[in-house]
Amino acid sequence: MRNKPLRAAALIALATALTVPAGAAVADATPPPPPRAERTTHSSLQGTARMDYPVAEEDVRVSVDAHSTFDQGNKPLTSRGTFRISHKQAGPDGKVRDYWGEFKVDCLTTGGPTATVTGTLERTSPGHPWRTHLDPNVRMGVSFYVPEPGKGGGPARIGLSGAALKAEKKPPLTPCMAPAADSAVIAGGYTLKDRR
Repeated sequence: MRNKPLRAAALIALATALTVPAGAAVADATPPPPPRAERTTHSSLQGTARMDYPVAEEDVRVSVDAHSTFDQGNKPLTSRGTFRISHKQAGPDGKVRDYWGEFKVDCLTTGGPTATVTGTLERTSPGHPWRTHLDPNVRMGVSFYVPEPGKGGGPARIGLSGAALKAEKKPPLTPCMAPAADSAVIAGGYTLKDRR
């Protein structure tokens, strides 16, 4: 009679001893997930070019010096730089004026031979119509097609978004958005470095 309770106690103790290490071993056998490997890449777009414009006597140029850093995905972690849109045209008095606006880059995205740049208007030439027709710090976007040298692909191209006029009450352009690059580059050019 005395042996039965001792035997039962020994079995319970043995079962407990076997259960705890087994559970602990299972927990220890599952290693924590490895830390996410960060692969930072960089893009840049630099240069100045004149774009084809419907009025041949007018000179429209876009200068850009933009840079972005990426981790994963298509949205940049950081973007910096400037771009400038310059439009030379004759006034009513026949004198040629250079109207320009300079933008602070808030997004540069790249993919192969294409890029989009957006930024907010920081300053303009004196007397520029944008000073009265646009809200301060309005955003505009520019798209670029920059074919690799010697690989065909036609001329480089530029596309301008324009900006919503104060009176239009349109929703503002969001970062990283720009139209198709539909106007050929007729002078100058760009250097595009995709994410690497």
